[in-house]
Amino acid sequence: MNQTARAFWLATPGRGEIRSVPVATPDAGEVLVRTRYSGVSRGTETLVFTGGVPSGQYSAMRAPFQEGDFPAPVKYGYLSVGVVEQGPPGLRGRTVFCLYPHQTAYVVPAEAVVVVPEQVPAARAVLAGTVETAVNALWDEPPLVGDRVTVVGAGMVGAAVAALLTRFPGVRVQLVDVDPTRAALAGTLGVEYAAPAAAATGQDLVVHASATAAGLRRCLELVAPEGTVLELSWYGDREVALPLGAQFHTGRLTLRSSQVGRVAPARRSRRSPADRLTLALDLLADPVFDTLLTGESRFADLPDVLPQLADRRLPALCHLITYDGE
Repeated sequence: MNQTARAFWLATPGRGEIRSVPVATPDAGEVLVRTRYSGVSRGTETLVFTGGVPSGQYSAMRAPFQEGDFPAPVKYGYLSVGVVEQGPPGLRGRTVFCLYPHQTAYVVPAEAVVVVPEQVPAARAVLAGTVETAVNALWDEPPLVGDRVTVVGAGMVGAAVAALLTRFPGVRVQLVDVDPTRAALAGTLGVEYAAPAAAATGQDLVVHASATAAGLRRCLELVAPEGTVLELSWYGDREVALPLGAQFHTGRLTLRSSQVGRVAPARRSRRSPADRLTLALDLLADPVFDTLLTGESRFADLPDVLPQLADRRLPALCHLITYDGE
């Protein structure tokens, strides 16, 4: 027998609403998940919310269980944690992560969920998608022992990358952001903070995650000759101008993109997306990642919360959505 759930839909760019949606009875090989938490990925989701996805990227930007099409109406999101209510015996009652939009309950194939380790709190597990992005970035461009590494942009992804970089032996990490209050975040992560103008130069690797042209230009100034700038930012429909006539050519610099949609080429023959997501959840056993959860709202309030996240009235790294009583 079908049941009804509630889901967040982007009705038109800049306006969201809660809709009732049918949820089918799971077939063999499927699970029914009752949501406990979801997370708002502020960079990508606010870009979708404001209608900033370029028309040429509609296919590439689709989330795994997205419904509708860009720019709207569309049901979008990919950071969901819940409890399996129906499904194979080994999954029933287990807390799982799924790349699903904001919805109170849903049915997906059993292989679409990953069990959250017991040592990882359910709320922290919404960060799995973000840590997975950071893992893929460091598979794309792993630092060497003793490297000097700068991360420009202390948002959700940049902070996750910085947190993982501290695990590399001898690597010295500097987190750069225009917001001086991010110094406290850097301290919690165990890395040095610097404003853009005071950032260290001559770095072996610079990771860019500020999603601004100014940030990317500064990265090119910070990296050492023959060093690499790893670009993690998504700009949507904005054009970016770079000064490529100066030290970019004379310094033989490398500007490389990293994108989580596919496993890093260096690992693709040995690792699947499921392997990568399982690793991200294992890494979330470290409580330092709690510092990325910087706000909390009820699911029913999402239509009011997303506009505030989009225009920065509500500052956040990852904003946690709770489903108690839904």
